[in-house]
Amino acid sequence: MKVRGRRECKACGHQWSYYDTGSVACPACDSLRSVGVDERTRHTASATTLDLSEHRAAVGDGDGDAADLAGETDAIKSTVREYVRRRGFIHAGDLQPLDETFLAAHELLHATDVYARERNPTDDEELYLVSLLNGADSGDRPAPDHVPPSMAAARGLGYADAVRDYRRDVATYLDDEPDPVARRLLGRLTDRMKRVRALEGDVPVEESESLARATQELSSYLTTGDESAVAAATDRLDRLDDLD
Repeated sequence: MKVRGRRECKACGHQWSYYDTGSVACPACDSLRSVGVDERTRHTASATTLDLSEHRAAVGDGDGDAADLAGETDAIKSTVREYVRRRGFIHAGDLQPLDETFLAAHELLHATDVYARERNPTDDEELYLVSLLNGADSGDRPAPDHVPPSMAAARGLGYADAVRDYRRDVATYLDDEPDPVARRLLGRLTDRMKRVRALEGDVPVEESESLARATQELSSYLTTGDESAVAAATDRLDRLDDLD
């Protein structure tokens, strides 16, 4: 949507940025009577952040037993769903990167679901989920070779969902800022993302990582103008096509 991001309070005259606060309430007097004083600009981002500290405490920061973790899975999923639902990637007309926290959050959502459905989760699955829980909100995610085989599809589907969500805002951004090179690359990423989702994430972890990295490279091109990032993303996708 397009909004007037610079707000002025009708009650006290204070001005603030809706882009930063995400609220039309005046931060000085709490009045809801305000008016936009600038031009409308595309904006989908919000001030939301991912905070998993409450869930880490509930499972003893990884020192608790499997029952503690199993009992917390619904709460973890609720927190992560709310975070990814509220995220957006266009801030005051500028495209934002596909960050590691968003990737890790989607992975955590699917990994938690897999873990919750297991009758007898393995130690490796528990360690993997705890690792995600400990690091997702700071953008830390397990290396590809640390993903248990039983969790590979969770990573694949998580990354595909993250790319799907990010793709929506990239497409909107390109409607406002046309770029044929980026549009073609976005089309290839979309095809690859749809393939992974159709397979319910059941692809090698290297393919999941390549999809995420290629999307981040497109993001780098659009946000910094780095043309080498387009070449890198194209090369990744070409190599994936060669494996099909």
